[in-house]
Amino acid sequence: MVNVPKGTKDMLPRESHKWQAVEAAAKKITALYNVKQIRTPVFEHAELFLRSIGDSTDIVNKEMYIFEDKGGRKMALRPEGTAGVVRSVLENNLCETLPQKVFYIEGVYRYEQPQAGRYREHHQFGAEFFGSELPCFEVELLSMARDFLKEIGFSDLRLRINTIGCNECRAEYNKALRAFLAGVKDKICGDCKRRAEINPLRTLDCKVPSCKEIYKSAPQISDFLCDNCKQHHKQVLKGLDAAGIQYFEDKNLVRGLDYYTRTVFEFCDGDLAVLGGGRYDNLCEQLGGKHTPCVGFGCGIERLIAAAETRGIEFADNTPYVFAAAQCDSARETCADIVAQLRNIGVSAEYDLMGKSLKAQFRYADRQGFPYVITVGEAEMQSGKYTLKRMADGNTTAIGAARLAQDVKSAVEKDRAQS
Repeated sequence: MVNVPKGTKDMLPRESHKWQAVEAAAKKITALYNVKQIRTPVFEHAELFLRSIGDSTDIVNKEMYIFEDKGGRKMALRPEGTAGVVRSVLENNLCETLPQKVFYIEGVYRYEQPQAGRYREHHQFGAEFFGSELPCFEVELLSMARDFLKEIGFSDLRLRINTIGCNECRAEYNKALRAFLAGVKDKICGDCKRRAEINPLRTLDCKVPSCKEIYKSAPQISDFLCDNCKQHHKQVLKGLDAAGIQYFEDKNLVRGLDYYTRTVFEFCDGDLAVLGGGRYDNLCEQLGGKHTPCVGFGCGIERLIAAAETRGIEFADNTPYVFAAAQCDSARETCADIVAQLRNIGVSAEYDLMGKSLKAQFRYADRQGFPYVITVGEAEMQSGKYTLKRMADGNTTAIGAARLAQDVKSAVEKDRAQS
């Protein structure tokens, strides 16, 4: 037997409603903000990610799935969503009209050690806004992210936020940070020693506890910000206050990708980060386009669902409504007709496809969670009168053949409204 590859996971029928609920929430909230969906290929030229993500990141150094196609071209499975979206927006001239606001729901691939909520194939909901340097751009994106998480059911939301400055003020900060790192080089991990040479800011994103403790005394970017970056950050925070978004400033928050500028953030429910992103004003130019300021976020769907469940958030199941049970073989055609009528008016319905006995049909309906069963036999077909049974307590409702589908729907809706 061939098993599922390590670091991947099947989405089983008993779990699919959770994914559907997350995707429905994403599509509902993005529609309210006039954000359109975009889909990009699952693989791209590897150069796209090497140029955008940065060679100091773990994604590029350790985690990317890189391969040569039959034409000898170096390709890579998509390790994150932003670079491919930016490539598509530039290639298809979508920035002729600004702002351009898009979202995606797609799989991403990273060769990392599987752990709870993280897989080598996982899925992201993300959004990218193109076109404005104004602080309201961050506030608009963060308002949408907040509304999405509230739609899922998260209630203890707090925003971690920081500014990492622009290229100019960050250059001075890097000098100070390199000097600090040189003084502690014997105490930090191997990855941080390498990052200190390539991109010292990335050391602050280290997850090693001993390194995190050392960096509490590191120079802070806030002491090196230029006036424009200070003012921009101040206006972002003012906009968050106006939008009613609770936040706290984390001076060591840098995020894990090299393309970020100025604002970086993570939404947390309690102490758990469930969504993160930031501003990236230079990425379009890095990939060959015109200067186009952008902000965006990404949210891992597997991790989001796991976090929601640990907090007792329930996802509404797409439970079916009515099962038509045949008492005899001659009733099966009538059951099929009843089911078709119900489906035509939007009622989820099913009938026996296996030739089971009536008892077995009721057992199946109960296991599948059908709350109502309508039984069809010779007597019912001759009289044109049927009985709708509520499985929870056995209560029955008489249904006539003339308006069968409409009467079943009305009875079900009235029953549910009362309960």
